[in-house]
Amino acid sequence: MGSEGFGPRVAFTIPGTEIMVSETVTVTWFIMAVIMIITLLATRKMEKVPKGPQVVTEAIVGGVRTLTMQTMGEKNVGFTPYVGMLLFFIAFANLAGLIGLRPPTADVNTTMALALMTFFMTHFFGAKSKGIGSYLKGFLDPIPLLLPLNIMGELANPISLSFRLFGNIVGGLIIMSLLYGALGGFTEMLLNISIPFFQVGIPAVLHVYFDLFAGLLQSFIFAMLTMVFVSMAMD
Repeated sequence: MGSEGFGPRVAFTIPGTEIMVSETVTVTWFIMAVIMIITLLATRKMEKVPKGPQVVTEAIVGGVRTLTMQTMGEKNVGFTPYVGMLLFFIAFANLAGLIGLRPPTADVNTTMALALMTFFMTHFFGAKSKGIGSYLKGFLDPIPLLLPLNIMGELANPISLSFRLFGNIVGGLIIMSLLYGALGGFTEMLLNISIPFFQVGIPAVLHVYFDLFAGLLQSFIFAMLTMVFVSMAMD
């Protein structure tokens, strides 16, 4: 899976095999491990009267539950764990650039996998809620002639969902990579030294936008669209 330019590189090859593991997979494993550790630490000493980290944990869980309830309705509050994990995984993935790692969401394979999960959930729970016959009949509304367009519209959802997230993250990654290269060149041209002096501090403002603001915003948008698609299919 190694690639040139801004694509993910091969991180390592599994010993004794020819199986190559990319940056996307290794950083995803790392993020999963971090989330699991944080979850275990935050829930290991739960008490009836919350204090310390438990207060923060309950506030986060309550916030996600409220968001899910307001978006999907009280009857669908059971989607809270999935929505919460979607929010946190994408947020952590988008923020990976802050510590020098390549965001997994800058790989279209990751964003498409997440979008396909939303796609299959939408149709599964839609059919479960309405019944398969009634759900499939909905594709004929408002007139049967629109069946091809309705099908195309549903197939377009995972594509637009995945490329929206991918485009925003990889776009920021490309801009930051070009900026670092330009600043390194300016340092050598103006100061005649090989130390990338201008790369220190100057890109921080753009990191705040592309990695922090845009990263958190895109995780929220993806989770919101997932909830909207699923709840609309069930109504």
